[in-house]
Amino acid sequence: MLLDVRTYTTLPGHVPAQLELYKKYGYPVQLRYMGEPLCYAVAESGTLNTFTHVWVYESAADREEKRGRMAQDPDWKTYLAENAKAGHIIEQKNTLMTPVAFAPPIAKAKIHP
Repeated sequence: MLLDVRTYTTLPGHVPAQLELYKKYGYPVQLRYMGEPLCYAVAESGTLNTFTHVWVYESAADREEKRGRMAQDPDWKTYLAENAKAGHIIEQKNTLMTPVAFAPPIAKAKIHP
């Protein structure tokens, strides 16, 4: 299992606008290819103006295949264009992680076929 953990930093005060843009253009497309994320959260303390989401994949190959198909979707290209035009995001950090053996298992239901 592979966890794709992404943290975005926006301009101060731009998180709500970025999330609205993503909810309208990006999220529906990602749901089609990846199912529901494990989590999608906004920072309440620490590094503010950030949000993090985690997607679950069977493997690196599964991630590559799903993201490759999504990248060809015209709706995803629309999201990317709207996202660039808005200019809310100033940084992205992406970390691929694997769960440790002693932790509670991540539900297989989170992995979209």
